[in-house]
Amino acid sequence: MIRIPEAEFQHRIENIQEKMRERSLDGLMVYGDEYRKENLRYVSNFWPIFERGALFIPKKGVPIYAGAPEGEMYVKEMGVWEDVRNIKEFFCVSVPDAIDYPMATFSSLESIVKETLNGGRILGIVGMHDMPALILDRLRKAKEGISLEDASALLLEMRLIKSKNEIACLREAGRVACEGYKKLIEVAIPGNTERQAAGAAEGVARVAGAETISFTVFGSGSRTATIIGRDTTKTIEDGDMIMAALAVQYEGYTSTVAYPFVAGEPSDEQKRFLRALFETAQVQLAYLRDGQNAGEMVRAVRRVFHEHGLSRYDVYPPLHGIGLAEAESPYPDEKSDFPLKAGMVVNSDISLFGHQAGSNRIEEGFIITPDGHESITPMIRKLCERGV
Repeated sequence: MIRIPEAEFQHRIENIQEKMRERSLDGLMVYGDEYRKENLRYVSNFWPIFERGALFIPKKGVPIYAGAPEGEMYVKEMGVWEDVRNIKEFFCVSVPDAIDYPMATFSSLESIVKETLNGGRILGIVGMHDMPALILDRLRKAKEGISLEDASALLLEMRLIKSKNEIACLREAGRVACEGYKKLIEVAIPGNTERQAAGAAEGVARVAGAETISFTVFGSGSRTATIIGRDTTKTIEDGDMIMAALAVQYEGYTSTVAYPFVAGEPSDEQKRFLRALFETAQVQLAYLRDGQNAGEMVRAVRRVFHEHGLSRYDVYPPLHGIGLAEAESPYPDEKSDFPLKAGMVVNSDISLFGHQAGSNRIEEGFIITPDGHESITPMIRKLCERGV
């Protein structure tokens, strides 16, 4: 099975502890919940359901996982660290009531913080802006003289370049996403509903190995202009533009695919619109290489849109990083002045919204390599090369 081995998680913690010493941090708390799971997954391999969680990393030694009672057995099954404790601050995210867990054993947030700091006072926090104010307030009161520092940049730096195992997981996510999208194209035909097409794609992707479906964006006809709208019970009609993106998560890593097409027979105007998207995607490929200035790539894409008179329909930059989040660094714009680097994994997002022929996007994944790039969504690449 393709996955991140425990040895890699151990190596990540060792790297983090070295960076903590460089930044004079006495301890680190990596927060996560069901909705902001990426950093916590990176350090623990655990993805909470309903509840909150955090990995407390000392400057030396083994981390402590803090969670809540309902997920205790789950984290022991899925996570990589043996020291698992429950704290009441991490109860169910969506329930304001005080929940009674008569069989559970609890630690305290205060005791875990003190143990992590081991006499020190500077606690770095990854996910400070994701956690509730109540938890942040209790952290401030956990130890006299404590100093809390936003340390999110520490993990963002580490996550920017992917390991061989991470790339393998992203390749598998791309493969599964393509399997689902193949079914979406088959079902997104006149007479079926948007929900039928989206559901068919999600079902095939799950059977093919998806851990979950991060999201499905779907619009047909005039609904393509929603940019990130969800599928509805609207019936697809002949000549409807189909704008659909399928984001598949595998072992925490997400790949997104989107291919612009028309249900039934496209009009001449729709063909011209789609050809402009395909041409732009082809131009972008030449800029996906190690050492390439990211801003120059964005400007090259926008020049093609300008040549076709489509600039006013270009609503956001045409590329972003992927990994444990569907969209993560790098996310360049025209003013960016940094190079793409070998080991980055990126998602092309060539898009135009608000056009009278319909709105749409192309999304496909690429590994930046020393010699150029490698597609992790080859089915989408072949469809784009084929064109309308």
